[in-house]
Amino acid sequence: MSWHEDPIDAPQADVAEDAYEAEPVTAVAQPRRGNDVYYLGDTGRLPLDARRALCQLLIGPSIDQLRHAKLWPALIRSEAAIRSSLADLFLELVLDRDSGVAFTRQADTEDVDAPVLLRTSPLTFIDSVLLLYLRQQLAEADARGNRAVVADAEMAEALAIYEKNLSTDRAGFNRRVASAVQKMKDNHILTRLSGQEDRHEVSPALKLLFSAEDVSQLSAVYRQLRETPAAEA
Repeated sequence: MSWHEDPIDAPQADVAEDAYEAEPVTAVAQPRRGNDVYYLGDTGRLPLDARRALCQLLIGPSIDQLRHAKLWPALIRSEAAIRSSLADLFLELVLDRDSGVAFTRQADTEDVDAPVLLRTSPLTFIDSVLLLYLRQQLAEADARGNRAVVADAEMAEALAIYEKNLSTDRAGFNRRVASAVQKMKDNHILTRLSGQEDRHEVSPALKLLFSAEDVSQLSAVYRQLRETPAAEA
């Protein structure tokens, strides 16, 4: 802030000493928007169901129309207000009404030094390959107008061709595959079908995480890895 000061040699006016005493500041409560007060000291403006939707977005990884039947309509009703609340935290809302999925991501603040609130988890090679496989299955299912469903055996078979790219034995490779599949389940990329232990639905959120261009570029990289002889991998 720039302070405007009188020149040193400027004549000073005769002002009563009391005039320089700060006036008392009174805190004025901002008008509420008809919301109920849910706890002592509550100054929030979102309705209760919208607050719950906001909390789920912050907890992560997403809000899914099927898994969160009550939160999804609350999110849609209060989308603008929730976007504003997230923006205060340097976050942005990614929402796809057609797919019925929403999640948050760090805003691109460019030169602004903003804190990073969202936790990130590094992807292993097998994690990345599995994500690409699931994204491709999702694209193929969408083209047929179906839900994308994969089985444990199918995922294991799709990843097996990359075993030569890792310095590990068969048992170690299988453990890595199992770990990658479990990570997808923990993050709700895969949701087990009711009554079917080995079959899972692929979340539509992958369409928002990986564009068609991303898939094309990654496919080229992994195709080259598949075609590389084991001795050179």
